[in-house]
Amino acid sequence: MTSTSNARAIREGPRSRPPVPDEERLETIADLLLARLGDDHPGLIDGGDRWTWDEVVRESAARAAWARKLRDPDKPFHIGVLLENHPEFIFWLGAGALAGATIVGINSTRSGDYLEQEVRHVELQAVITDAAGQELLGGLDIGVPVERFLRIDDPSYAARIADHAGEPQRDPAIDASTQMLLLFTSGTTGASKAARCSQGRLVGLGYQNSAKYDVTRDDVSYCSMPLFHGNAVMGLWAPTLVAGGTVALSRKFSASRFVDEVRACGATYFTYVGKAIGYVLGTPQRADDASLSLTHGFGTEASPEDRVRFKERFGATLLEAYGSSEGAGMVQLDPQAPLNALGRPAHDGVKIVDPETRIECAVAELDEHGRVRNAEEAVGELVNTTGAAAFEGYWKNPTADAERVRHGWYWTGDLGFVDAAGLLYFAGRSGDWIRVDSENISALLTERVLRRHGDIVIAAAFAVPDPRAGDQVMAAIEIADGRRFEDLDLGAFLAAQPDLGTKGAPRFVRVSHALPTTGSNKLRKKEIQLDGWRTTDPVFAWVGRGAPSYVEMTAADKEALVAEFEKNGRFRFLP
Repeated sequence: MTSTSNARAIREGPRSRPPVPDEERLETIADLLLARLGDDHPGLIDGGDRWTWDEVVRESAARAAWARKLRDPDKPFHIGVLLENHPEFIFWLGAGALAGATIVGINSTRSGDYLEQEVRHVELQAVITDAAGQELLGGLDIGVPVERFLRIDDPSYAARIADHAGEPQRDPAIDASTQMLLLFTSGTTGASKAARCSQGRLVGLGYQNSAKYDVTRDDVSYCSMPLFHGNAVMGLWAPTLVAGGTVALSRKFSASRFVDEVRACGATYFTYVGKAIGYVLGTPQRADDASLSLTHGFGTEASPEDRVRFKERFGATLLEAYGSSEGAGMVQLDPQAPLNALGRPAHDGVKIVDPETRIECAVAELDEHGRVRNAEEAVGELVNTTGAAAFEGYWKNPTADAERVRHGWYWTGDLGFVDAAGLLYFAGRSGDWIRVDSENISALLTERVLRRHGDIVIAAAFAVPDPRAGDQVMAAIEIADGRRFEDLDLGAFLAAQPDLGTKGAPRFVRVSHALPTTGSNKLRKKEIQLDGWRTTDPVFAWVGRGAPSYVEMTAADKEALVAEFEKNGRFRFLP
C-alpha cells in the first residue's frame, strides 16, 4: 500500500482550488483529474490514511508514466487490476485516464477455466495485483508474461512508483472517445461480457449522477461495492470526482462492519445492491443507529420494504434507479412516485414495447395492490429508440452487440410497464415472467413478497418446468445462520399477503444460509434456476390444496418427480 507519507513525497506544495464549476464542464476523465491539481480537499480515505485530491492526481500520474513505458504499441493498451478496494485501484483508474489506457477490473470471485477465458479475451498488457491475485491467476494462460504482473506488495513497488513521479500530464491523443474501461457484466443470467466505456461516457455519467443522486463537495462517499463493477465506478467514483467530494474505501462489503466503517469515515453517501441492504438490515440493531452520518445512497434491487426499513433505522434515503454497465440515463427520478416505481422515462425515446412486433405496449391497469391486471398487453421490453448510437458495445463480441442493438434501437433485455400517470416500473429480466396455468406470474412480485418476511435475507423466484404442462414457481431463499425453515411459518405468511395471489406462491422453496452470488453481490440467478429442486440445499415442496403448506423433499420425492416427467414425455424439459 502507498502510505500518506509516500503520497506527500510525490506532491508539490499545497495550492487551494475550488471544485470544478458546472459551466466549465470537461469532456474527459483525464481533464477532470488535472483540474483537481492543487485541490487540498480530501479526495481519498483508506482507514487511517488520507490523500487530498492533489495527491490522488499525482499518485495517478506516476503510475500513468510507468504505464506508458510498459506499453506495447502493437497491442490494445489494456491494463488489468485484480485487487480488493485498495487505494491502488483508485490510483490506477486515474493512471489509465491520464495515459489513455483501458482499465479492466478482474473479478476475484471467478476462478479456473472461466476466469482464464474471461481475462484472456480482453488482451491485457499488464496486471496490477498482489500475492493473492497472482495465486488466483497462477497456472492460467491469460496471455500476460509473469514479468508484467506488477505486485503492489512487492518490496520494490513503492520505489518504482517514485521513479516515475513528475508533473502530471495527459496523453495529448486522449479525447472523449478514448476507451477507459472494460467492465465485465455481473453474469447474473449467463456468461459475462466486457462492456466498453469511453472517457466521455464516464464523464457524462459523473455529471449526470452527481446531480441525480445529489453528490456534492461535502459528501464522503463510502465505497464497499467492488471497483471492478460499474456500480462503484459509475455510481460513486465518477460523480464524487466531478463534485470534488471524498471517496472512502472499504476493502469489500461486510454487513457486520458496515455501521462501524461508515461511522469511522463520516460517510454520507454510498452505493449498494439489494442483497447487501438485506444483510445490513439483518445485523443486530444498535441504540445509536439513527445517528449514523449517512444521508442517502444509490443502488438497485432493494425491495420497497427494505428501503423503508433502512430509512427508519438509519435515517438515510435509498434512491433506487435503473441502469447497467452498458447503458444509463433512461429513467428520471420522481420524488413523488411510489416506492416500487423507477421514475419517469427520461425522454420520448424510452418506451415499453412488444419485442416481437415492436409496437408500444398498452398502459398498465393496476389493482389496489399494484398488480398489473392486463399483463399480456402492458408488460414489454424496455427500449431506447434513440439510444443505439450511445451504446459503445462489448469488446470483440459482435453477437452480444447484435442482441443489444436491433432495428436501430437499444434493447435492455429488461421488462417493464408504464401506468396511467406515466410512471415506469421494472417488471424483471426478460425471463422473469412465469407461465402458470396459462397466466403470466411476476417473479419479481414473488421475490418482493418473500423479502417482507423479517427472517429472509434475500430471495429469488424463477420458473421450473411442471411435469404435466407449462411451469411452476420456485423460490430460493437465504436465511441467517441458526435459523430453520420451520421457524419461518412461511405458508401462513404467504397466505396473509393480499397482493400475492395463489399462483404466485412458490411450489418449491430452496433454503440456504449462503446462496451463490456474483462478485458484485448479486444472486447467480441462472445457476440457481438450473439447479432447481435438484440442488444439494434443502428443498421444501407445497403439499395439499388451499393455503401453502411445505414439507421437505426427500431423495425419493425427487426421484418420483423425475419419473413423473418421464411418464408424461417431458423429461427433456429438465435441465
